[in-house]
Amino acid sequence: MSDQHQPQAGDWSAFAEQWNEQFLDALEDNMEAQAQFVERWSESVGELSEEEELSDGVEGYARAYETWMNASQQMVDRMNDQLEGEDVDIDEFRDIWLNTANEAFKDVMSTTAFAKMTGETVGDVLELQQQADEAAQETLHTLGFATEDDIVEVGDRLVELERRQHAVEEKLDRVLDHLEEQ
Repeated sequence: MSDQHQPQAGDWSAFAEQWNEQFLDALEDNMEAQAQFVERWSESVGELSEEEELSDGVEGYARAYETWMNASQQMVDRMNDQLEGEDVDIDEFRDIWLNTANEAFKDVMSTTAFAKMTGETVGDVLELQQQADEAAQETLHTLGFATEDDIVEVGDRLVELERRQHAVEEKLDRVLDHLEEQ
């Protein structure tokens, strides 16, 4: 390699320093975004104090608790049946717990409190993901790597060049056809 293409020690130090700064900025942005997420999540849980939503949530958890207690009673009953000599299939025990788990989850997840918390959490996660994507794009751009936006721009330019080339080819074909006719 010639001296023109070899990076200077000062250039490398500046590049490394810039990369370190960008990394620290991205890390700081990530920590800030996580703090905002936790803060918003805490606020959304705190906002659940609205009486109707809180009541609905408590009722859902009470129904789930009752469902688990009924399953426990079914298990005791079936165990007693087995001890008394009845032939009880072991799959019954598994089915009791699987069906109970489905019912209990349904009891909790059908509440407006759960729906509200889930919706807010999903919104916060999507916002956090967008911030992380933006930080990653900025970091890649600073380091000289192609970003998604750069690739899209190159693709758009290629499509435009192909369109223009096609138009020039059509004009050239018309000119050649015209010259051949004369």
